[in-house]
Amino acid sequence: MDHNDVEVIDKQNVFSGYVAVDRYRLRHRLHQGGMSEVLDREVVERGHVSAVLPVDIARDTVVLIEQFRPGAFAAGENPWLVECVAGIIEARETAEQVARREAWEEAGCRMDALIPMHRFFTTPGALTENVELFCGLTDSHGIGGVHGAVHEGEDILVRVAPVREAIDMANRGLIKNAITLIALQWLAIHYPDLKSQYTDRSETA
Repeated sequence: MDHNDVEVIDKQNVFSGYVAVDRYRLRHRLHQGGMSEVLDREVVERGHVSAVLPVDIARDTVVLIEQFRPGAFAAGENPWLVECVAGIIEARETAEQVARREAWEEAGCRMDALIPMHRFFTTPGALTENVELFCGLTDSHGIGGVHGAVHEGEDILVRVAPVREAIDMANRGLIKNAITLIALQWLAIHYPDLKSQYTDRSETA
């Protein structure tokens, strides 16, 4: 089934701020045939996201950031989360452009190459947010400190961690951000091939 199997009866914007909230009245085709009852659903329009996990193949390290997250605070959890670099994809921008820009602004990293990992929804039951996730090859030498755009309220601590340590943090439940978990799980699977491929390429060059 696809968009043609959904009937939108009404759509109203009920809030516009840091995010926008739209209220839908709709019904959709059922797996066993026929149509559902009319459903009232609120959907949060958050924008689409580009995220990147900077990886230094030569040093076997990754670059992670730590920042305050009000959603985690409101949920009663520790609101300082360890994450990938990420940013909203604005009009007329590509996901690759945003990944490179945010890596520099949030972590002081320049990307040598961007390798697509996944494209996925974070919470499709209520959010439109779609994430394009990359592995970004970088040089982590000298990376660290506090970064971020002060006028946007950003206070971002940058840390460089060994690849194995970062993956172990994910395995021990110390990473609470879903995008970062997906990135580190991808890295755990693909890192040996990634290291072999790009080490061979740099030696040939």
